[in-house]
Amino acid sequence: MATNWILDPSHSKVEFKVKHMMISNVSGQFKKFDAQVETEGEDFMTAKVTFTADIDSIDTGSDQRDGHLKSVDFFDAANFPQLKFVATKYENVDNDGDYEVYGDLTIRGITQPVKLDVEFGGVIKDPWGATRAGFTVTGKVNRKSFGLTWSGVTETGSLVVSDDVRLHVDLEFVKA
Repeated sequence: MATNWILDPSHSKVEFKVKHMMISNVSGQFKKFDAQVETEGEDFMTAKVTFTADIDSIDTGSDQRDGHLKSVDFFDAANFPQLKFVATKYENVDNDGDYEVYGDLTIRGITQPVKLDVEFGGVIKDPWGATRAGFTVTGKVNRKSFGLTWSGVTETGSLVVSDDVRLHVDLEFVKA
């Protein structure tokens, strides 16, 4: 029996970090995102998952930087308004709630396979009778693999922005 799960955005967050000038990190988040999840019963190893984030909702705490990230130098939000992830395979790592999820990530119209680490928080009944499930997803992607190739170089030869972007995503779902 198919079970649909609805994203609870008030208990979810999509964040990223990237090295700035190779000495510190810049953090950001997507404020508008969604996920469609369908499982067989409550078995998330059977999940059909599609995740999207709106590029225009990017927030790094700097309007100027956000504008640059939305420009053709990076995400090109005018032509590619969303990023998308579709899960294709799951592997149980330790029988204790740790998994690897494989899928196709599309940014700027370029689709690449990625592997992300998933910590399954479990399934519970909340005080109002709803069934909830929680996940933490982490991983690293190379931005240049998706056409985000803009880069500056400091006078000492260091990159302004690292190629690697670290992801940290907390998701909570309510059983429909």
